[in-house]
Amino acid sequence: MKAVKISALAVAAVGVCSILGSSNRPKVEENSPNIDKALHWLVSVQGKDGGWGQDGGATSYVRSTEHLETNGNDVANTAVATLALVHAGNTPVKGEYRSPVRSGVDFILRSVEDSPEEGLAITRISGTQIQRKLGPYIDTFLTSTLLSELDGNTGEAQSNQRVRRALEKCVRKIQKNQQQDGSWNISGGWAPILGTSMASRSLDQAARKGVRVEAVTMAKVDEYTKKAQTGSSISMTVAPASAGVPLYQNAQALEQMSRSDKDRKKNAKEIRDITAQLSDSKFVNGFGSMGGEEFFSYLNISDSLHRAGGEEWNKWNNQIKTQLVRLQNEDGTWAGHHCITGRVAVTGAAVMTLLAERDPVVK
Repeated sequence: MKAVKISALAVAAVGVCSILGSSNRPKVEENSPNIDKALHWLVSVQGKDGGWGQDGGATSYVRSTEHLETNGNDVANTAVATLALVHAGNTPVKGEYRSPVRSGVDFILRSVEDSPEEGLAITRISGTQIQRKLGPYIDTFLTSTLLSELDGNTGEAQSNQRVRRALEKCVRKIQKNQQQDGSWNISGGWAPILGTSMASRSLDQAARKGVRVEAVTMAKVDEYTKKAQTGSSISMTVAPASAGVPLYQNAQALEQMSRSDKDRKKNAKEIRDITAQLSDSKFVNGFGSMGGEEFFSYLNISDSLHRAGGEEWNKWNNQIKTQLVRLQNEDGTWAGHHCITGRVAVTGAAVMTLLAERDPVVK
């Protein structure tokens, strides 16, 4: 199916409503031209240093109407772009885009290795668009996610050891800096609950790879999520963390509470309550137009539902694929219409959502 360029906020909002009632849904395979074009664009704008920036890195690719919070390449955008390539079947040693993956990972590892042991930051760059929206330490959370997926898969012992050391460093930083309420809703972000989602996911994935993650850390974030869903006194702090958008909070909760068969049984009621909202266009539309926060929320939902499979997963997967295909630009990118508007992060999240069936982390 040919991608259609959509730029108006109103069109994006109307699109969600029409998709929910649509039976004409495209089947997006892993070798779909939609994905091919997106990956080709990502690779075409990778910087010579191996990194990616907010809207593509090199200034020749920057939209004239796009306000760039920072120039140059940063760790968070590089992690999202590299994750998209990895989910499409590439590693540092295999796949059509193995060289871009290798360069992206090296860019990130240099930053992690240069960072101090104390504190949560792994980069000296601040004020990026993705940091302002998902929290100032989203670079650390996304990097931990990427490295946990690549751990043991770099093709050679020395590279694997380098990735493992960097992953363990990120895990230590994340655990040491968990908030008292169990979250990582660090001040300074518009919707830091999505940062909490990435932090928690990365720890879960790292633990599955044999990295030491304290049980108390995961128990605290589980408790935080449960309290947020039951509307207890903690809700006063949760609302700002989700920017008052139910989609962001519920997507985080769904992913947190559905990681294993045991989790799905224990949290069955909460999971049913959340999935019931997926037929509500207002809920799915999030803030009201498609920003990067919506795209990352859709990724959380897709990964969550895919774990259990069944009718709910099939319905949602067709629904969200239809939506993403309709929103893709002619150059293969996706761009947010509010908050996280940069094409790199949004395109990366869209690709991973389209490829949720082959998410390497799904158990």
